[in-house]
Amino acid sequence: MQGRFSEVAGPDGGTVRRAGEPLIGIGMPVYNCGEYIGQAIESHLAQTFGDFELVITDNQSTDATEDVCRRYAAFDRRVRYIRNATNVGGPRNFRLAFTHSRGRYHKWSTADDWWAPKFLADAVAVLDRDPETVLVYPKTVMVDEAGNETGRFEDSLHLRDDRPSNRFIRLYNTITLCQAHLGLIRRDVMARTGLIGGELASDIRFLAELSLYGKFFVLPEYMFFRRFHVTSSSWNRSDMTRQGAYYAPRGSGFRFHDWRRYAALVQAVARAPITPKERLRLVKYLVGLATQQRGRLFREITRMGKPDPKGLHIR
Repeated sequence: MQGRFSEVAGPDGGTVRRAGEPLIGIGMPVYNCGEYIGQAIESHLAQTFGDFELVITDNQSTDATEDVCRRYAAFDRRVRYIRNATNVGGPRNFRLAFTHSRGRYHKWSTADDWWAPKFLADAVAVLDRDPETVLVYPKTVMVDEAGNETGRFEDSLHLRDDRPSNRFIRLYNTITLCQAHLGLIRRDVMARTGLIGGELASDIRFLAELSLYGKFFVLPEYMFFRRFHVTSSSWNRSDMTRQGAYYAPRGSGFRFHDWRRYAALVQAVARAPITPKERLRLVKYLVGLATQQRGRLFREITRMGKPDPKGLHIR
């Protein structure tokens, strides 16, 4: 399926078709993943659906990551490697990967995980036939550093309810491990959200916001292989020193995460294309959550915005 045209929003609200632009843009933000990134890249190049570009944004890796990425970029024209001038932190690198990508559909990918060959084909088929669906992703196989299966995970985020507030509340009340943000998503819808931000658990906030724009579809097969290892960003999320190095490597701005999360959620509800009734329901829901966490919010103020030593807490 090489060379397919993609449709994007035109200045008049319609769509235009651009020759040579891939249908899918895959953004891979990376940092010191030289041991695993080859397998991650290979799993994309082996996809049965080939109309995509893979844009790798490197946060100044100091290991073999750059060499591996440049070899693949020289081997396959769909791979582009961009090395950031500085380490901008994980969340901003996700946003840069989105900015540098093209295509009607977007997918974020991580450098230590991999995907089954037909994921893109199956996901494109769903988005092409159902305009109400904004995100498609598969079930997950958990693996260790050597790639051995350690378990299987279903997060019950097949959100098909017609009511946006129901999708939002179900997601926020249900989600534990966050990986749906790595699915295939409509790029024009993503561009209307706050994307992934600098506050802790902003990936969950992004998914909650995305659910206000459309439905989620979970493919029935296990096609995502998520690797947990001691150097992954998701390892030991209660270690705030480790999280600070990921979110704010230059040591600034790693504060007031709970307050910033609620502010971002309120902003998401305010800008979403939903009815006043739906908006009011969600504001009441968020006020209720904040009330339940008032002790934690108060402690964050008394700690001058420093993260709670007990670690991350969503619900």
